[in-house]
Amino acid sequence: MHHRSVQWLQWFGGALWACLIPFLAFAQPSDYPQKPIKVVVTFPPGGSSDAIIRMLSPRLNEKLGQSLVVDNRPGAGGNIGLTAVAKAAPDGYTLGVGAAGGLTANVSLYPQMPFDVAKDFAPITLLAAIPFVIVGHPSVPADTLQQLVALAKAQPGKLSIGHGGNGTAMHLSTALFTQMADIQLVEVPYRGSGPAAMDTLSGQIQLSITDLPAALPQIKAGKLKAFAVTSPKRLANLPEVPTVSEAGLTGYDSTGWFGLVAPAGTPPAVVKRLHAEFTAALNDEAIKTQMRSSGMEPLASSVEGFEAYIKSETLKWAKVIRQANIKLN
Repeated sequence: MHHRSVQWLQWFGGALWACLIPFLAFAQPSDYPQKPIKVVVTFPPGGSSDAIIRMLSPRLNEKLGQSLVVDNRPGAGGNIGLTAVAKAAPDGYTLGVGAAGGLTANVSLYPQMPFDVAKDFAPITLLAAIPFVIVGHPSVPADTLQQLVALAKAQPGKLSIGHGGNGTAMHLSTALFTQMADIQLVEVPYRGSGPAAMDTLSGQIQLSITDLPAALPQIKAGKLKAFAVTSPKRLANLPEVPTVSEAGLTGYDSTGWFGLVAPAGTPPAVVKRLHAEFTAALNDEAIKTQMRSSGMEPLASSVEGFEAYIKSETLKWAKVIRQANIKLN
């Protein structure tokens, strides 16, 4: 009987070990990756999120020994692409580039969500911040943000302001601005920041909150007035332009950003490897320079820091969205 028990234990132990070997082998970062990694980008081709992966890819392809393959899945404020990531196998071969909308604001904007950010994703790192700038047509009779706010208060509902579309970070930045300044502006949604900047340039609308790449050439050429940047710090590309907070709305901070996530359940060793390689690339001086020249600020973060940022931004935007009564179908 004793002999049988020992045999059974030996067989069971061997079988258990055989079952564990693939998982233990998979969990070793040195064995990952063994095939190309799909990166689901939640925006159309040609946008900032695409550009980030393009800038990081040469270094990452070399360090990982496999290529990053971009899969654009735009729509529903990022929900379509992030749903694909949430449902993917948690093996490290499908990653997602999400933005402030999909990862924080959408839960307050949409009546139903196809995923739960806290439960369905493994955060890896923040990637980049995309600061916004409040710009105006040269005919607007104000030269500072304080003067602009005073003008809006003197003429409630007269000035129009464009943004990149309902529910976008630029829309929420506009809502936060009007709430903190206590002003009424006519909001005009566009399909992206470029069209909003162009209509401001032509005088179709007086103002817009747009991302830096869309507006910088016109600001430098004197064709658009830059009243303030929405980030907490001044921008290297526009050092003379104050932040909204400096210009009188103390504490204002609204920056578009992108972050890298994997499906929940991705092995910790794989998350650790991806985090190490992506943050090393983001901290590379040549890549930093390239990103900043494109109007983006590299944002390497810890996994825990990214997770905490998602939670704090979700609470912040829930309050703004509730107060502005913004709803999307």
